Amino acid sequence: MHLKTLTLRGFKSFASATTLHLEPGITCVVGPNGSGKSNVVDALSWVMGEQGAKTLRGGNMADVIFAGTSSRPPLGRAEVSLTIDNTDGALPIEYSEVTISRTLFRNGGSEYAINGSGCRLLDIQDLLSDSGLGREMHVIVGQGRLDSVLQASPEDRRGFIEEAAGVLKHRKRKEKALRKLEAMAANLARVSDLSTEIRRQLGPLAKQADVARRAQVVQVDLRDARARLLADDLVQLTSTLAQEVADETALRAKRAEVETAQERARARLTDLEAAAAAAAPHLSDATEQWYRLSSLRERLRGTHTLAAERCRLLGGPVETEQQRRDPDDLDAQARRARQAEADLDTEIGKARADLEAATTERRHVEEKAAEAERALAAVHRGVADRREGLAQLTGQVGARRSRLEATEAEMQRLRANLDSAVERAETAQQAFASLEQQAVGAQEGEEGLDEAHEAALAALEVATEKVRELQEAEREAEGARATWTARRDALDLSLTRKDGTGSLLEGNPVPGVLGSLADLLTVEPGFENAIAAALGQLADAAAVESVDVAVDALRHVREQDAGQARLMIAAAPNLPDGAGSLTSSGPAPAGGRWASELVRVEGPMAGTVARLLHGVVVVDDLRSARAALAGAGGHDEPDGAALVVVTSDGDVLSHTDARGGSAGGPSVLEVHAAREEAHTELTAAIARAEQTRFALGPATQAQADARAEADHTLNALHDSDAQLAAVSEKLGQHGSTLRAATAEAERIRPAIEAAEAKRTTYAEELAEIAERLQHAQREPDQAATDLEGATGARDETAAAATAARARETDARLVLRTVEERVRAIAGRAESLERAAKAERHAREVAAQRARRRAEQSR
Repeated sequence: MHLKTLTLRGFKSFASATTLHLEPGITCVVGPNGSGKSNVVDALSWVMGEQGAKTLRGGNMADVIFAGTSSRPPLGRAEVSLTIDNTDGALPIEYSEVTISRTLFRNGGSEYAINGSGCRLLDIQDLLSDSGLGREMHVIVGQGRLDSVLQASPEDRRGFIEEAAGVLKHRKRKEKALRKLEAMAANLARVSDLSTEIRRQLGPLAKQADVARRAQVVQVDLRDARARLLADDLVQLTSTLAQEVADETALRAKRAEVETAQERARARLTDLEAAAAAAAPHLSDATEQWYRLSSLRERLRGTHTLAAERCRLLGGPVETEQQRRDPDDLDAQARRARQAEADLDTEIGKARADLEAATTERRHVEEKAAEAERALAAVHRGVADRREGLAQLTGQVGARRSRLEATEAEMQRLRANLDSAVERAETAQQAFASLEQQAVGAQEGEEGLDEAHEAALAALEVATEKVRELQEAEREAEGARATWTARRDALDLSLTRKDGTGSLLEGNPVPGVLGSLADLLTVEPGFENAIAAALGQLADAAAVESVDVAVDALRHVREQDAGQARLMIAAAPNLPDGAGSLTSSGPAPAGGRWASELVRVEGPMAGTVARLLHGVVVVDDLRSARAALAGAGGHDEPDGAALVVVTSDGDVLSHTDARGGSAGGPSVLEVHAAREEAHTELTAAIARAEQTRFALGPATQAQADARAEADHTLNALHDSDAQLAAVSEKLGQHGSTLRAATAEAERIRPAIEAAEAKRTTYAEELAEIAERLQHAQREPDQAATDLEGATGARDETAAAATAARARETDARLVLRTVEERVRAIAGRAESLERAAKAERHAREVAAQRARRRAEQSR
């Protein structure tokens, strides 16, 4: 038997249908990281029935469906088909080839098939169990599971062996059969208890059935009486309804007339509003035209003034040398014009302030006018609602009065029924009391049995829970001890040295060997890789006391032909300053820490380790390492040590060399740290196991005592129940009568209270509605007064809004008039300044001409 083909459709990274042909022998799938090699192994586990999402490296089972990429949408299902060559008949099925298929839909549905026929997961697991491919999947060692196999406990290893030998499936079947037998035994005990209890209750139940039959007859009579009462109520309510329907018809006709008049008024209001809206654009255009004409008029006034001034100046005699104007006089006129312009600027500010005040007043008055308009509309609506509500209140008064009378009649009937029920209950109570004295002796023996049995059951439950917790804690402690024992043994085995250094560390053949350097170092957690990379090959060296010891050790290794040995000699007393301590001088570069600060060494090796780690800085990554070297500038440290930077991943950089890359495995310091952790956890697990085992004995004994006490109290309770059964049969009839009468009285009392509450409620509602009706009938005059007041307020606010708009318009005209005057005066000042400048220039030209004429005359 061997796997023949594997077809994947939409499974993880296999979006398209992919078929792998597997030939007999060894098959190897190779490829770069992330190409999907592990997905092939996951597909094998998944199609053969794997149900753990974490085993398939996912959060939930839906993660096995292709999730889509930037160029391809996600799929809705994943399907894997596995074809097995069964020519040797290893699988118990009559086919030479067996194809197992599994399909998972994104909505959670799942399907299985064998050779195209649908089946269950259990069928696939039973089919594969005889071939060694059971549900435990021990034959498939997926990614990250090798460590769990190596650290397996003896029980887990036995499971592997039984799975391979085909014994595990029979053990599973045996366990399943035993669980079924235990469940069946529990069901039989339960059925026996139920049958005993039912036989004990047959007598009282027969009496109760007879009472129930008689109660049924009484209930039928009661239903008939209630039906007759309801029929009478129906006739009365029908007549009342006919009267109210006639009243409602008249009110509806009157309402229709009022609504017609209201619609006519609303139509007229709509027409008026439409006319106002149509006239609004013409009013706006006329106002804007008036503003433009007023502005044009002011501009014409300014232009006329300027033109008159120019005509006056141009109408004088032609200027001669003696008739020229004085430039200083022109400058004085220009200054006066500028002063007038400044005065007008003040008037402009005042006009603008007046305009803003007029605008604010206009907005405020318009808001008041809008509020008055809304208030008038609200008064109109209130008048209409009041007319409509008057008719409704009249109808509600009649309805509340009818309900109040019906409720009072119902209360009288209920009180008569209550008196009759109380009388029957008193008679039954007297007969029941005479028989109850006979049951006192039997009940005295039963007092406290229920509490004792419940207390015994509670104690048994607490003891059982305590035993279960201790057993669970013991299993967890044993599992932890086995796990940490296997881990410690594996780490000790991995630390066993087979070279010359290992021969020196085994048995201490040479005096003066202090042990492994890794055993003498205590590294801050998380920095083991960095310190191992900084020490290099010396991380797993043997520590010796002196050079003489080192010579003896090397001679011993050579004589034993044990291979190469790496030794580290304790520091001599004449080391350079600072080399004997584990701290580097000065602060570390930014983003890093001195390696010597991360290591603690006790004994004579402190100086040697300090020398090796002197000038070594530990950083997080290569980027920080490059920044640290760049900050050093390629120079040595002040004490003469060249700066060496080590990353947390074990990469080493300096100005002269570099080494690093991906780690081939954990460093020796990491292995030592893991071994110490395993030893600590193993000690704690052993202590927990011993404590749990010590506490389990008393807990088991307490559980047995609690179970015996529970059985004893249960038997006593059954005996007491048998004694009370005879007395209960005699008390049944009288008790039933008493309970029926009491129950009837209890049912009638809440009904009377509810009827009383309804009567009170109806009375209060009737009084309230009648008062509202009286107020509504007196309020038409007040409504007319409110309507007249709202109309007057609307007219006053509308007139105020019109006046405010007129004042705003006047203020706007004043502002524009002053602005035009400012522009005219500014133009006159500029012309005077230009004239003064031109006059001075003309005088200079005349003076030059006079000098030139005088020179020519001379």
